[in-house]
Amino acid sequence: MVRKNGEEQPRQIVLAVDDLPSNLTKIKEVLGTLYDIRLAKNAPMALSMMNRIHVDLVLLDIEMPCVSGFDFMDICRNDTSKSKIPVIFVTSHATEEFVVRAARAGVRDYIAKPFDPHVLLAKVYDVIGCQCLGI
Repeated sequence: MVRKNGEEQPRQIVLAVDDLPSNLTKIKEVLGTLYDIRLAKNAPMALSMMNRIHVDLVLLDIEMPCVSGFDFMDICRNDTSKSKIPVIFVTSHATEEFVVRAARAGVRDYIAKPFDPHVLLAKVYDVIGCQCLGI
């Protein structure tokens, strides 16, 4: 919980979706002191979580089994309860083709793996701010 105006406020929830546990662990290590980090190892698990909890931001890999990051974006954009949640791709696909395709899919930003922790922090902060800083 974060104190704001003397009252405790819940931290913003960031949902990280990646099929590699090491990537999820690194994201949690980098962001865990500032945000409430929820982890999902695939898109169906993430979508299920999003049906149960409010999510402020999704950090999403593109290449995942079953449902890709682009398929996930299609599902979210067609669901009014999820369509406004900002998404940042965190992926090893950093070619111009993927960046353009991501922008067309409605992705807010794009981080190439392996990611620099400072870049991740800056981009998350840019999209949702940080309640712990009173923002």
